[in-house]
Amino acid sequence: MNNSPANPLRRLEDWEDFVASRYDASTPKARSDYRNYENPARDSVREFYRLNHRFQTYDFVLEKKRQFLQFNRREMTILEAMDYLNTLIDDSDPDIDLAQKEHLLQTSEAIRADGHPDWFVLTGLIHDLGKVLCLFGEPQWAVVGDTFPVGCRFSEKIVYPEFLNDNPDCWNPQFNTPLGVYEPGCGLRNVHLSWGHDEYLFHVVTQSGCTLPEPALYMIRFHSFYPWHREEEYSQLLDDHDREMLPWVRKFNPYDLYSKCPQRPDWAELKPYYLDLIDRYLPGPLRW
Repeated sequence: MNNSPANPLRRLEDWEDFVASRYDASTPKARSDYRNYENPARDSVREFYRLNHRFQTYDFVLEKKRQFLQFNRREMTILEAMDYLNTLIDDSDPDIDLAQKEHLLQTSEAIRADGHPDWFVLTGLIHDLGKVLCLFGEPQWAVVGDTFPVGCRFSEKIVYPEFLNDNPDCWNPQFNTPLGVYEPGCGLRNVHLSWGHDEYLFHVVTQSGCTLPEPALYMIRFHSFYPWHREEEYSQLLDDHDREMLPWVRKFNPYDLYSKCPQRPDWAELKPYYLDLIDRYLPGPLRW
């Protein structure tokens, strides 16, 4: 990834390190255990969110859905998508030199080690594959980062809420009420979230006719929606099904944030197991 004005993060995982420190609810860790955000890396994260919050408007999200949900970029199997995503590795990363594929394997293997169902394990393996949007030319701020609803009033619990003052929707009377364009209790399936890899992968997977269960689809679609699953915001939009699925999204979150370590997974040893999972739930090429 380059450091152009549209791509302020030195690496895509900078925002993940940021949310890991921001949302950690476990026993407090030593400062040295986390990235030091007093250095320029923090500035890059702030700049990332400044761009994200300024440009993620209701109209922007609708346009991105029209653009990318035609699924006409390429056809790839899950393994091909993992290899394609692997080209996002950043050899200059000082903290961990694992490729994207290995991060996915660490997540899924941590889930597997805790004895969760096989569909949960597969969800860990694929949850970040929507980041291929970067390889389709999308800027980082339209691929990663915490997600939030557009089309209604922004919550003050969104990370760096002050940057949302630069979003035109913040001053649009149609969008600056708690419900905005939505109906009470409409359900998150009817709400447009800021555009990124979560929403994109959800649609890639569901239009493929996969057999992953509903909790897996919620994990994929909403794992970056921290204002909901962490801050308990936007209750006015939720329906009973969202509330039923919330514990699953929360169960997935720690594996996504805290499974990274320098130890490399042995793909040659693990491949037969994961090939079986993929063939069971997401066989053949998918349209991206």
